[in-house]
Amino acid sequence: MIVHNAGTSAMDSRWFRRYHRPTDGRTDRTRLICFPHAGGAAGGYAGLARRLAPHLDVYAVQYPGRHDRRHETPESRLTALAERVAQRLLESTPGPYAFFGHSMGALVAYETARVLQKHGAPAPLRLILSGRGAPTQRPDPNDRLDDDAAILAAARRLGGTDAAVLDDPELVELALPVLRADYAALAAYRWTAEPVLSTPLSVFVGADDPLVPQEAARSWADRTRQEAETLLFPGGHFYLGEQLDKVAEAIVDRVPSRPVGPRT
Repeated sequence: MIVHNAGTSAMDSRWFRRYHRPTDGRTDRTRLICFPHAGGAAGGYAGLARRLAPHLDVYAVQYPGRHDRRHETPESRLTALAERVAQRLLESTPGPYAFFGHSMGALVAYETARVLQKHGAPAPLRLILSGRGAPTQRPDPNDRLDDDAAILAAARRLGGTDAAVLDDPELVELALPVLRADYAALAAYRWTAEPVLSTPLSVFVGADDPLVPQEAARSWADRTRQEAETLLFPGGHFYLGEQLDKVAEAIVDRVPSRPVGPRT
């Protein structure tokens, strides 16, 4: 059950990790909430948080089953994960905020925004969706990986998991439960047309991403009543690692540090 807290409280540190505080010490900065990719964890956004610290207050979502939450069962339903994140945001009332999600994280961010909208919560200032085409009523065939070998091959091919992890059998055994759950969540995800968002969208994608055709990236425009844009960056599916400065600059250009005026 979703409960809207009209008061103000701190972000739940079990779910939201803050790696760098705004460098000017201000407490009224817009919060950018970042959602990891399949198999990823909050710490993957530490570098982006450092670059954005002069402008935004960055929090990264730590999904169950990751790192210090490794003893928790990973969530195998994407919409259920979105509902759990939305619940924590409603409890914390984060003030002006925006979302950034990469790959699976783009879908979790999108579905989280839809849950918040359905419950009348203030909308994100902007939804930045990276490395993922717009969902359709047909499942994405890239999400259907039949066994552990296929999952590990995809992780190695796309570069989202450190090669040192994939080459170490003990580390692979630690990583597999999360990867299995994430790909199960992606394979089981079924998009529904409603509700359409009332939030502006920016779609970031690598120009050579083998998973995201440019037409699929541009079709996100049909998922909002507000304006939408698509930006291409050099690189493949995990272009972020090589383009972190350019990505940070693009985010700063699109997310105001301190919004002025009423929000809906």
